Amino acid sequence: MALKATIFKADLNISDMDRGYYASHALTIARHPSENDERMMLRIAAFALHADEQLSFTKGLCADDEPEVWRKNYADEIELWIDLGEPDEKRLRKACGRADQVWLYCYGGRASEIWWQGMQGKASRFANLTVVSIPPETLQQLTTLTERSMQLQATIQDGQMWLSSGERSVLVEGEFWQRSQ
Repeated sequence: MALKATIFKADLNISDMDRGYYASHALTIARHPSENDERMMLRIAAFALHADEQLSFTKGLCADDEPEVWRKNYADEIELWIDLGEPDEKRLRKACGRADQVWLYCYGGRASEIWWQGMQGKASRFANLTVVSIPPETLQQLTTLTERSMQLQATIQDGQMWLSSGERSVLVEGEFWQRSQ
């Protein structure tokens, strides 16, 4: 019998001073059986960093032709494609061809660095691709915020995001390996 996704709920309040975006989002997150808390919380953090009324989670790990998070316009065109991990060149090429902007959040520590060494030259030709590396320590801290029902506050200012729940706060800040042009 196949394992089912675990459902998490998050009330996410966002104060993004950099973009002037202030909103609340009631999120329902389906965590795939093969997904851990670190990856799920990174999905939520990525959502907060790019929050918009049109932004939504996709089928994620269950669909090869969709990112983790995307924003589509009313004509069903993909404006923003957000992925996690270390995809192959084919997936990056497909994403960059289908979306106006592509953001990739790498989170594998040393494994991500090795992946990037092999991918950097190939990825440099994608002008609409931004690649950010999230340190393993940040992911470990994000898991301390994990609950089946979460009340999260994201405060974004000067390129930094603090994600908080009650008394606990985590600074979510990555290293840019490539910025879109």
